[in-house]
Amino acid sequence: MQKTPQWKNKVNEIFQTCQEEIKRTTEIGKKMLSASKTNTSLHDAYEEVGNLVVKALRSGELKWENARVKELINTIENCEQDLEEIEDEVNKIRFSEETIAPKDSTEPKDS
Repeated sequence: MQKTPQWKNKVNEIFQTCQEEIKRTTEIGKKMLSASKTNTSLHDAYEEVGNLVVKALRSGELKWENARVKELINTIENCEQDLEEIEDEVNKIRFSEETIAPKDSTEPKDS
């Protein structure tokens, strides 16, 4: 009769351990979610500051003689120009009058 209570005690210990581990994991998950939200806010703030700095540099409101900043501004301007060109190309394709047929298709001939 002693084996049954020992077995029940062992199962209860396992359940207790699992319950504690689930609680700890849940708390860690909550903290990680909070950290993720905070990190997103931080990223958004950095992005907004960056956008404001670029606008101020372009308008002459801010002067910043730093080689790396100039390099980054140049990269930003090149990327913006590339994106504009890509958008123009996409619009040309999208709104072109010609319909682009697949290479293997044949158009029906009028009889």
